[in-house]
Amino acid sequence: MTAAAAAAAAGEIPAEGAPPPGALYSFGTPWPEFNEGISYIDTFRCAGATTTLIEFYSTSYKSSAPLPGWIKRIRDGQITVDGEVATDPDMILREGSKLVYHRLPWQEPFAPHLLDVLYEDDDMIALNKPSGLQVLPKGLFQQRTVLAQLQLKDWKMPSSFCSKRKDAQSHPVPVHRLGRGTSGLLLCAKTKLAKAQLAAYFAEGATNAGKSRDETDICKARKISKFYRALVTGILENDEVMITQPIGLVCYPGVAEGLYAACSSGKPAMSKVRVLERLKIHNHTLIQVEIHSGRPHQIRIHLAYIGHPLVGYERPLQPVPGDCGYHLHAHWLVLCHPTTNELLCHISYRLERNSKIQLSYSVVEPFNFHGQLEFTGSSEAGHPIQQKKPSENFRFCTGQWRSIAAKPMEMDAD
Repeated sequence: MTAAAAAAAAGEIPAEGAPPPGALYSFGTPWPEFNEGISYIDTFRCAGATTTLIEFYSTSYKSSAPLPGWIKRIRDGQITVDGEVATDPDMILREGSKLVYHRLPWQEPFAPHLLDVLYEDDDMIALNKPSGLQVLPKGLFQQRTVLAQLQLKDWKMPSSFCSKRKDAQSHPVPVHRLGRGTSGLLLCAKTKLAKAQLAAYFAEGATNAGKSRDETDICKARKISKFYRALVTGILENDEVMITQPIGLVCYPGVAEGLYAACSSGKPAMSKVRVLERLKIHNHTLIQVEIHSGRPHQIRIHLAYIGHPLVGYERPLQPVPGDCGYHLHAHWLVLCHPTTNELLCHISYRLERNSKIQLSYSVVEPFNFHGQLEFTGSSEAGHPIQQKKPSENFRFCTGQWRSIAAKPMEMDAD
């Protein structure tokens, strides 16, 4: 067996060959047909009146199932009260009782399972997340997540490292989120210290977004900067647009917790949009978006707010969290290393596997932490871009330039 075949058998690279350009290696375990189910825990608090088991679930979780559905779940033995299976819907609940609803295993919707590793050291790892894969468990996706793949992989951390680093974790954990339909760079922490430090970087950005001070000062104060590539509808007139519309939860029919949207009562949010290419023949604009905060669905909401929604997101059939089909890629980021304070830059290419299309749009060069041109290359489409030696303070992942302005011929639906 060759080394490549052995690595593929271990789940660390795609079975069809070596890792894609720009990746150190790839890993991932294929998903089982059904997940393991999930348990939902509640503690009953008496409001004064007598409450039965069926009254509690049918009123507390109306959106989960109608009254007949909850009766069936109770009679099927899917609910326990203080550790005992309860099959009587009319059972009277006592103050402080522990209720557990055991949801049966189900087949989760399709999601890719392979992850490309772009950067790794003793403190953190940078992944290239594919579109269609959720980061953390939620809703229908409880197992098919980035977190699950990180937990399934044997990281084989040396004993010397574990003894030296008391804060080392058993597996890396994501320190921020990307939407399920968003692809690109995702940072994960290997140690508790790195996790706390990186989380502080993101929190600081959200805090600064609400301060009314000069933009240059905000840029200098940040320890992390995230840049996305996006394809939007229409032609943006201005080369640069700063969006500061607050984002918050609003009521929406059928969604118990509400939806995030542009609203005056929301939290401060800031997105800086820069035009990369105007594709007039398609009435699209390829843009770079730098987010100074990380509100849920911020880029999609801000771009729709200015009248240029993401291509594929103009009129979603079901406008609820978790939909896919839009063009958004976490392209690159700059950050201070959480322990060494060294300035790092990571670039994530659009590495769509088994794509049947040829990328045809040109790629515009990225910029450094403060917005100056720092590194250039050549686009996969063959458009020449002038070379400039990168600063020694930056580290770049090798690989080919790829544009996100083209979409695979086959897109998996939600």
